[in-house]
Amino acid sequence: MRIGLVGKPNVGKSTAFSALTENPVEIANYPFTTIEPNVGIAWLPLREDCACSKLRIRKENEGRMENNDEDPRKGSICNPNTGSCTGFKRLVPITLIDVAGLVPGAHEGRGRGNQFLSDLARCDALIQVVDTSGSTDIEGNPIGSDGSTPIEEYNFLLRELDSWIKGIISSGWQRGARRVQSEGEKALPLYLLDQLTGIGAKEIHVMAGINAVNEKFPDSGVPWNWGDEELYTISSSIRAALFPISIAANKADRASLETWADLTKLVNENGGVLVPTSAEAELALRRASRAGLILHSPGNSNFEITEQGNAKLSNPQRKGLKNISNSLNSWEGGGLIGLLSEIVFDILERRVSYPVQDETHWIDGEGNILPDAILVPEGTTAKGLAYAVHSDLGDGFIRAIDAISSRVIGADYEIKNGDIIRIHAKS
Repeated sequence: MRIGLVGKPNVGKSTAFSALTENPVEIANYPFTTIEPNVGIAWLPLREDCACSKLRIRKENEGRMENNDEDPRKGSICNPNTGSCTGFKRLVPITLIDVAGLVPGAHEGRGRGNQFLSDLARCDALIQVVDTSGSTDIEGNPIGSDGSTPIEEYNFLLRELDSWIKGIISSGWQRGARRVQSEGEKALPLYLLDQLTGIGAKEIHVMAGINAVNEKFPDSGVPWNWGDEELYTISSSIRAALFPISIAANKADRASLETWADLTKLVNENGGVLVPTSAEAELALRRASRAGLILHSPGNSNFEITEQGNAKLSNPQRKGLKNISNSLNSWEGGGLIGLLSEIVFDILERRVSYPVQDETHWIDGEGNILPDAILVPEGTTAKGLAYAVHSDLGDGFIRAIDAISSRVIGADYEIKNGDIIRIHAKS
């Protein structure tokens, strides 16, 4: 899964990227600091306790494990191949792409132009970082005050994406129209799929675009007579289905709630979510945590000062960290991690499953407990999970076992959130 960070230059995308991934990236106060896209991993906490909590309870009830109040992992007993698990809070990896800033006219080649737009084509959803402080103009130039509004930034991104997709469709439209004339209506979705497969479009997306034209322009006639309005409508509809856009309302400490109130309604109507935050503040907490000065969990605005922090932090530094925590707590949504969680679990409807090789002890072939927590789309079948683990498992799928109930399940069984699955396949 890949989530793109987008927006105009100088709104704090790279700062947000660092706050989410803890990767050091170049952060500066001028446009196009990011030229090639930064790629990193954000560690997202699962909403429910890790399945190892159930296993621990079972082991304790059977007398095979004792409670340890001094356990540094606070009860967790799994062995994650990626991420970590403490206090049954399992972290799973999400790939983030910080794409260089878009400017008006990018679809025509302005700025870094279509290269930036192409970087977005591999993303499952987009987070647009907007400047709620009004300190930059629409091209990302610092102007102090009275800059572009959050709604202006949001609408400009939609226009650029819609125009970019329209350009792809339009480049061979006459050829596609002739194909429809000779082969009939079925040729239109096939043409659109041919043109848009590179950005991840599927039949459901192109059919949504065609249906949008039929609804908005019932008298538009045959496709070869369609003009810019019809093609723009197709593009807008495909973009809305293909690239869900949510908003990180950045620099919220320098703006009022009214600044993003109207935008919140607009984003929600378009299927996204908006969360206010300060990327600089979140990054400060993450860096203090990485330095061992505080105990801080991703997505949590609160923290505890460590023994090392008590020795090294000055009173002004402690006060500064406390003020950061208070600011983040004053906004709803859980900051950047909270936004990422809503996108992954609510908008993209991902569910977690734990594949194992031993359904009795919930381990892999090397004895590791619940080593993998895999996010799959809602509706994924047991056979689909097998393919998500490895193509050979999918090709050789025989049956699966629900390790919680010990029940045999078939290829069409739909994975539920938190399922622990043993897959049997031909070797």
